[in-house]
Amino acid sequence: MRPSPIISAIGTGALALGMSIAVAPSAGATTLPAEPTTDDVAATMEEALERDFGLTPFEAEELLEAQDAAIDIDAEAAEAAGDSYGGSVFDADTLELTVHVTDAAAAEQVEAAGAEAAVVDHGHETLAGVVEELDAAGGADGVVSWYPDVENDTVVVQANDTDAAQSLIDSAGVDTAAVEVEQTNETPELYADIVGGDAYTMGGGRCSIGFAVTDGSGNEGFVTAGHCGTVGTSAESEDGTGSGVFEESIFPGNDAAFVAATDNWDATNLVNTYDGDNQTVGGSDEAPIGSAICRSGSTTGWECGTIEARGESVSYPEGTVEDMTRTDACAEPGDSGGSFIAGDQAQGMTSGGSGSCSGGGTTYYQEVAPVLDTWGLDLVTS
Repeated sequence: MRPSPIISAIGTGALALGMSIAVAPSAGATTLPAEPTTDDVAATMEEALERDFGLTPFEAEELLEAQDAAIDIDAEAAEAAGDSYGGSVFDADTLELTVHVTDAAAAEQVEAAGAEAAVVDHGHETLAGVVEELDAAGGADGVVSWYPDVENDTVVVQANDTDAAQSLIDSAGVDTAAVEVEQTNETPELYADIVGGDAYTMGGGRCSIGFAVTDGSGNEGFVTAGHCGTVGTSAESEDGTGSGVFEESIFPGNDAAFVAATDNWDATNLVNTYDGDNQTVGGSDEAPIGSAICRSGSTTGWECGTIEARGESVSYPEGTVEDMTRTDACAEPGDSGGSFIAGDQAQGMTSGGSGSCSGGGTTYYQEVAPVLDTWGLDLVTS
């Protein structure tokens, strides 16, 4: 039975969260990454943002501090708005959080919480309902994805063929006033079928660790992409010293898995930044749309981008997956399963996408928090 539609990222990717296996960038490495100091940890994402966003050290620090504050403000504003809460968007340029409400009367409470308020017609729940109706219609050849565009209060259907998109909309019977068709040349694919790199292997394939977790009995393991293995599939660390087995796995529809360590695989709270340093994981609070985010992957290393949308349904050749998060952080085949993180807050595991790190592209990830909730797992944070 499939968990609630939380899990939808299809990944490929890198050993992002350090375990006692090969986590260093070079192939064949067998030592744990060095424990970073607090100052080193703070600098890792800041330095990546300086590089990828063209920020000064002060601007990078200011951005991360503003995002941390926005997470707290968003939670308070959502509670204040109640049923009128329509989603939120963080602007990385102005460092402002805008919270949408479907009732003008709730705007004052939202602003009292410290956010800008905007009154919208639909809101995220209505948009999510449209996405579910499109999901039920089953997709169509030539249609790439559909997602709630919270910022513009509409559902965007991306397609190579706009006639196919219109056919999907008609068959779903959704409110056309809430839908916008966008033509794209993207063709999403999975990133999981490259052998080699410093991740974990399963048979002749290779995927990557997302985040270290423990289950309800205290057993250690990690979350990763479901398309990397079915229940019962054996997994092995890159150096061959650690082993595990897939105890939970879902794909397609959702795309997530839990691999339980069975021998010599010790969990840490580290993400490999591929520069000789590491980022620690402190929790899994969800960053607002518009937030800066960084990704760790064994093919392309440590790359950053922006959260563009949540709740996107993506049509892969292997099947449609729901509730994906869309980013413009680049990735390439071999990056599957790697960590997406904002500050020290775990966000998700690298999925599939389009494009490359030489030309840019779109990458999707599986939100980690709902995966933890669904399977009763705890993120390792110390």
